[in-house]
Amino acid sequence: MGRKVSVITLWLLIVLGIAACRRASGPAVQSETQTDTLATQPTDTLQTRQVITVLVLGNSLAAGYGLSPAEAFPALLQRKVDSLGWPVRILNAGVSGETSAGGLRRIDWLLRERIDILILELGANDGLRGIDPEITRRNLQGIIDKVRDRYPEADIILAGMQMPPNLGPDYTAAFQAIYPDLARANRAHLIPFLLEGVGGVPELNQADGIHPTAQGQRIVAENVWRVLRPVLEARLATIV
Repeated sequence: MGRKVSVITLWLLIVLGIAACRRASGPAVQSETQTDTLATQPTDTLQTRQVITVLVLGNSLAAGYGLSPAEAFPALLQRKVDSLGWPVRILNAGVSGETSAGGLRRIDWLLRERIDILILELGANDGLRGIDPEITRRNLQGIIDKVRDRYPEADIILAGMQMPPNLGPDYTAAFQAIYPDLARANRAHLIPFLLEGVGGVPELNQADGIHPTAQGQRIVAENVWRVLRPVLEARLATIV
């Protein structure tokens, strides 16, 4: 990516870490407390049909830091499927400041409910803490393994992030390779860069210059939708 996006990515990591500290002393904004909940409630129509369940496991980007829960990309995805009349519900398990290790600790609890698709949006805060990319890789693989062990037919979508060059070429290369490598190894789907078109664009970010505005979240939702839609269409084709 360009230097501008790389710098923004660095600041994103810093703010994600700050958000984690704020969470420890109490919620800074309403959206930080909205975790492990449905993006929207299923409609009456969905309750009478076979429903495809999508779990979004992520950090403050999924949680919609600084915005109402309805403006975060998981809720926007729910609106898209609702507008199409598709029997799909989106579970938003985004937590501000979350790391890959935190996601690995939470996944067993989240899997008490059947899921069909996992959108895995974690790893950025690992980079902030200078965690060895191999540890991040193992944690993300552990999450994938737990999902596949419990629900073997589940689809996995990995939301890629990147580290800035000032962390060193070896670190940035190792980190960037995590997501495509895991996608190939696990026959998973890949969003190359979740913040494509948003990072580095001031008018699409909040006053902190980092977290997307409502419009920025709409672009993030489109980035996810480009990968999620064909996965959903393939599953819908199997529903009689």
